[in-house]
Amino acid sequence: MQVNLLQVSTTPVPRDLPLDLPLPEWLLVTLLIGSFLLHIIFVKLMVGGSIITLWAEIKGLKNRDYDLFAYEIAKTVTVNKSMAVVLGVAPLLSINTLYTIYFYSANALTGLAWFMIIPLVTAAFLLTYLHKYTWRAMASYKYLHISIIALAVMIFLIVPTIFLTNVNLMLFPERWGYIKGFLSALTLPNVLPRYLEFIGACLTVTGIFIVWYNGRKSYQVHLLYETFSRDRLKRLGYYITTVGLGLQEIFGLIVMISLPAKGINFEVIELMVVGGIMLLVAMWFSWKALSADNELKRDKQFWKVLISILFFILVYGGSRQLYREQALHQHRELMAAKTKAFEQMSKKARESPVSDAENLDIDPALGSLAKGSALFKQNCSSCHKEKQRLVGPPIQEMMTIYRDNEKGLKDWIKAPGKKRVDYPQMPGFPQLSEVELTEITKYVLSIK
Repeated sequence: MQVNLLQVSTTPVPRDLPLDLPLPEWLLVTLLIGSFLLHIIFVKLMVGGSIITLWAEIKGLKNRDYDLFAYEIAKTVTVNKSMAVVLGVAPLLSINTLYTIYFYSANALTGLAWFMIIPLVTAAFLLTYLHKYTWRAMASYKYLHISIIALAVMIFLIVPTIFLTNVNLMLFPERWGYIKGFLSALTLPNVLPRYLEFIGACLTVTGIFIVWYNGRKSYQVHLLYETFSRDRLKRLGYYITTVGLGLQEIFGLIVMISLPAKGINFEVIELMVVGGIMLLVAMWFSWKALSADNELKRDKQFWKVLISILFFILVYGGSRQLYREQALHQHRELMAAKTKAFEQMSKKARESPVSDAENLDIDPALGSLAKGSALFKQNCSSCHKEKQRLVGPPIQEMMTIYRDNEKGLKDWIKAPGKKRVDYPQMPGFPQLSEVELTEITKYVLSIK
């Protein structure tokens, strides 16, 4: 494996946790991609729906039908919000499991911004409910009512920025040493164009949703609106879809050009090109629907647009995962090598523990008593001095008691009892080998 030495020297390479995955890796990856795509569709409906609600309610100041349209879309935002939250659990758990060190490192580096996600999302959700349920009560205070959804939209635009910046940062461990918080991470290449492409996607998905929502036969458009027909509402949906697709094409191309090369390979480029083609196809059918001269011709384009968009989303999810794997490949190899080296060192240490005797401070001048003296200093000197009482009795007293009884002294050291009230209980030393006990007792019994 060829490794850039400069990069290794500046890139943090932590040691991984050698824990088994709860599921096979391929299954976790499939779960990550599938659940993320479902989650992101409802996130886009939530964000896009809020933007369209704000836009339509402002236009509703002069045209009551736009105000009614805004209210109808606002009712769907809270439902799509709930779906986005529920469907967000699986991809969050999956990415935590598959990319633990990368995800949590990015979390730590983005700091306060990451911790603000929960309070920000909570505030936005409460604002959308307040906006929906006070529509009629605040009919005479339209500017105040509009300011509520405007604040919710602002928060909805901030939260994806934090998520996107965080997920982008986890792909570039070589930059971790230079990141100084969220704003620093926000300046990394590719963040801004990815964000603007996301906004375009929100409009795309919301636009085609509006076409479907107003095209339902059970939806009694003629009873809700004064001048808006079902066909006009569909055209409005196709208009929003076309604008969104145009933004996706523009900023998607910038994303492709500005992506750091380390995550690019043939498969990633291939999927990105296919995704770009599908966006063009969807935009062509959406434009045909928008320019059709009657509702019947317009309706013929719906499934073509929808299938093209769904196919793009699927390709997008695949290219995103492939790029992530490619971008992190070298760093994961480095981390795996470091983890393996640590495990080998740990295994060697467990199988061949270093004896304390190898660290003894031996004085060669003591001759045959040198090792015993060193062992005594290491294990006994904290409690015993040669001629004076310390914690236990002096060595001279031991020599007097156990003169010519080496075995008795060894047994006492291994498993001492308690003979005197004025001395504390001596701890045992079962860890000492027979050879070490012999050396200690030889030294103790040599004291005059």
